[in-house]
Amino acid sequence: MQLGTRWTAREQPPKAVPEALHAQIAAVEAALNPDGLSAPAPRWTLTFLEGRPVAELDTGVIVSQEASGEVVVRYDDDAEFA
Repeated sequence: MQLGTRWTAREQPPKAVPEALHAQIAAVEAALNPDGLSAPAPRWTLTFLEGRPVAELDTGVIVSQEASGEVVVRYDDDAEFA
C-alpha cells in the first residue's frame, strides 16, 4: 500500500511524486490563470491506483501514468469546485 500526499500548485512537488509526472504537472500549472486576487492556489492530491500514480488538482485536472508508462492529462467532468 502506498499513501498519497497533497501540495499547493506552483510549489515543488514532494519527493513522493514520480518524476514521470513532473513535466505534465508543470504544464498544467503554467496554464492556470492567476487572478491576482487573494484566492488560494489550488492543491494537488497524489494517490495511487493499481500501483500507478494519479495527481488530481482541485479544479478537476488529472495527471496520471498509464500501465504503458504514458503520462496522460484529462479533466474530471464530475469535479465540483468553487
